[in-house]
Amino acid sequence: MATGTIVLVHGAFADGSSWGKVISLLLEKGHKVAAVQNPLSSLADDVSAAHRVIDMQDGPVLLAGHSWGGAVITEAGNHPAVKGLVYVAAGAPDSGQSFAEWWHDYPPAPGAAEIQPYGEGYVAVTAAGIRKHFVQDLPAAEADYVHAIQAPLAVRCFGDQVSHAAWRDKPSWYIVAANDQTIPPAVQRDSAQRMKAETVTLDSSHVPMLSQPAQVAGVILRAFASIQ
Repeated sequence: MATGTIVLVHGAFADGSSWGKVISLLLEKGHKVAAVQNPLSSLADDVSAAHRVIDMQDGPVLLAGHSWGGAVITEAGNHPAVKGLVYVAAGAPDSGQSFAEWWHDYPPAPGAAEIQPYGEGYVAVTAAGIRKHFVQDLPAAEADYVHAIQAPLAVRCFGDQVSHAAWRDKPSWYIVAANDQTIPPAVQRDSAQRMKAETVTLDSSHVPMLSQPAQVAGVILRAFASIQ
């Protein structure tokens, strides 16, 4: 049996339950899995949350991140226990680069206009934005559930810079969401190429772990097997 742990990092406007379908599939295969609960208050805070979970594991760690969680694993992945990184429609800033700088040169996706203020210093996605541009390949009832449990993101997160990109030193995998209306598929494809990541493209919205969990779990399982 494989040793080590698969640690999953959620993105903005979500919590650890966004990985629920994938977690069930990984557990069925007998793997140890842990989902980080990001405070979404700053890159440093989210990296600390990831490190707290990683520190509690035995053996090698495969770190997977979705969306904003990609920026988190890019920094948190420098932890010595982390042996590989999986990006799921995820941000992949370079060293010294922020999430906002990472996709600055690309036309904004349609969902960007639906990110609205949510109290002082935070933003969230509108209900219409969730349904039309975030999880548009999920049933309406599930889309409304995703909206109900979303966690607002501190605006400062977009500007927090990665100190050193872990993908420059460690093997990486990237799942490109071809129908993503939140993060432009073009920046995902270009990032995967820049990273020299093993790349899989899915005909998915921004949330392939919810709309195509078996395919996402399959990539994670192959990545985990390779770091043993």
